[in-house]
Amino acid sequence: MSEQRFNIAVYPGTFDPITNGHFDLIERGARMFDKIIIAVAASPGKRPSLDLDTRIALVNATCATLGNVEVVGFSNLLTRFMHEQGATIMLRGLRAVSDFEYELQLANMNRAQNPELESVFLTPAVENSYISSTIVREIAKLGGDISPLVPSQVAEALRKHYNT
Repeated sequence: MSEQRFNIAVYPGTFDPITNGHFDLIERGARMFDKIIIAVAASPGKRPSLDLDTRIALVNATCATLGNVEVVGFSNLLTRFMHEQGATIMLRGLRAVSDFEYELQLANMNRAQNPELESVFLTPAVENSYISSTIVREIAKLGGDISPLVPSQVAEALRKHYNT
């Protein structure tokens, strides 16, 4: 009798903050895989604007309607995290051609560390192709309207965070 195998994908990132582009990929990935683990990286070297607990809470709130999505914070090596989670698929987004070279390098390095890992790349919906967390943070800091770019709970959290 063969052992049942689940396709567990990990979608890693700092999600500082989660955007409509991230959520688009998560929703689509949730249809493709048995389970998606959103791996929210502590990334102290990137000096995120929002603390890890806040980012995890916002991703959880955004993905609450997706039954096969789990949100987990992590601070170790991604390939080790994936092994601990029983995941062999890494989900990544490509917004532009310029993302491809970096993502290819990461995919090859991850596979060198664990040959069983596969990277799956999705492109965002056209209306989300220009959205990045960096741009969202900058607009929010300056008091601009980020409501078309992020889920409503994220927009509210950023307004409070930046006191705008």
